[in-house]
Amino acid sequence: MKSLKQFPLKPILFVLFLIFIVISFLIEFAPGVAVGKNFGLFSFQMVKVLPAIFILIGLFDIWVKRETIVKQLGETGGIKSFLWVFILAAPMAGGLLPAIPIAYTLYQKGARLTVVLTFLGAVGVGRIPMILFESTFLGWKFSIIRIIASIPLVVVTGIILGRALEKSDYKLPERD
Repeated sequence: MKSLKQFPLKPILFVLFLIFIVISFLIEFAPGVAVGKNFGLFSFQMVKVLPAIFILIGLFDIWVKRETIVKQLGETGGIKSFLWVFILAAPMAGGLLPAIPIAYTLYQKGARLTVVLTFLGAVGVGRIPMILFESTFLGWKFSIIRIIASIPLVVVTGIILGRALEKSDYKLPERD
């Protein structure tokens, strides 16, 4: 008899989710139908966006040289490396979906872990499309105050987390 740990739990849960959606549509269970429709819309949006994101990430990986990353975002980058990651994060669309592979590529090409973590935080708080959207609902005054407060917090958090992880000799897994 196989132990419970040998069964692939995630695929089983996904199949159960799909069964729930199908049954919900058959018996017209409103919450399940709403979940199914939202899942379908989200999946369709991801299928439209992901190919372009992967192409851009591949181009970034090929076009940006390791020496450039090491010089600007590595150990010798200094404080300007944090400015560079905010500039890189500002025009991004899609949130963390494209940012995580880009952060991984930065790390593999020699960026410091503190800079990579700051980049992820910058994507979360400093993307221009998000700021424009936010300011239409909450006003420019709120958006400017939030950005001014967020930038130092993101940098400090990236530095603290990066140093703590570096002290524990944490390394991201290598690509296959």
